[in-house]
Order: sequence, then C-alpha cells, then structure tokens
Amino acid sequence: MIRAFLAVELSDDLRDRIRLVQEDLRQRLGRESSKDIRITWVQPSSIHLTMKFLGDTDEEQIEPLREAVQRAMTGQGVLHLPIERLGVFPRLQQPRVLWIGPSEQWEQGDDAKRLTERHRVVEDRCQAFGFAPEGRPLSPHLTLARVKEGERHVGQALAKSGVMDRPISLGMLVMEPIVLMKSELRPTGPVYTKLWEARGNDRN
Repeated sequence: MIRAFLAVELSDDLRDRIRLVQEDLRQRLGRESSKDIRITWVQPSSIHLTMKFLGDTDEEQIEPLREAVQRAMTGQGVLHLPIERLGVFPRLQQPRVLWIGPSEQWEQGDDAKRLTERHRVVEDRCQAFGFAPEGRPLSPHLTLARVKEGERHVGQALAKSGVMDRPISLGMLVMEPIVLMKSELRPTGPVYTKLWEARGNDRN
C-alpha cells in the first residue's frame, strides 16, 4: 500500500510568487507576534492543488487508475485557475488554514463549472476502484500554512493588517495534467513523488 492523491502541480514561476506571499504574511503576522501563535508554513516546492485524496492505495491499482483517469481527461481542454485571493478555513476569527485561490466571482463563472465537471468525472473513475467520494464540491485552493495554535491571535492580526481585503495577482494555474502523487510522511514533513500524469491529449 502507498499513501496517494491526485493533484495539479504548479509552475516554478507560480511557486516563486507564492513564496513572496508567504514571506509577506510571515512579516505581517510577525509584527503581531504572540508566544501563543504557532504556524506551520508549507514549503512552496510541496504546494499543489489536490483533486482527490485517495489515502492508502494498493500498488496494483496504480496503472489501471492511470488508464481510467486518462480516459476521463481525454478530450477535455486546458483549464486556467486564476490565483487572486487570500482566504482562510474555516473562518477569519479562528483560521486553521491560510490559502490562496480564485476569486468568488470566478467561482460563479463557466470555467468553475467546467472544473466542477472535471472533478466529478475523476471522482466517478476513482469510485469505480473503491475510493469513497468526497461528498462535497471541489473547493480549489492552494494551502499556504496551517495554524497549529493561537487561531484567534492570527485572525485578529490578519483582520488588522487588511491583507484579506486586498486582491492579489499571482497569475494562472494551468489545470493540466492531473498527476498521481505518492505521499510519505516523515518527521521533517511529507515527501511527495510523482508516479504518473494524465493529460487531455495523451502524450505519455
């Protein structure tokens, strides 16, 4: 068994821009530092957009799953996801996750509908292999950091800085290919290894 998930990778340029956003947030939160705050920042090299978390996966399923996801992707065009908003989960008053992603306006548009459809098709293919569906729509986002302690202090600092109200413009995340990632949990953090990729037009 391996621990695995389906995802979309980022370009090096986008990772560099994300690194700058993280540094800016570190500085803003550092000015409001509290000994009660503990935040784990995601390494830019590890940031990705998760399409489907699979969990423990039989290694014999790896290749058949690639073929199934490839069929799901065939004929689908490239989607572009604008990275233009800083957000938090679950709420600003007590954030547990800091993320960046598309604007609320984009989420109401046609590209968002196409992404939802692509996610549904991938979910269907995975369910055929016994993976339980998420049971909720895809919420496209890139996780920047996880707040381990001091959620209220972090929420107050973010609100005070005004950073949540400012649009950001980091460019587009190209939503192709979908890749299968192997995830190994180590004391220094997770290590991801790409096992395969599936594109709209198979170039493997």
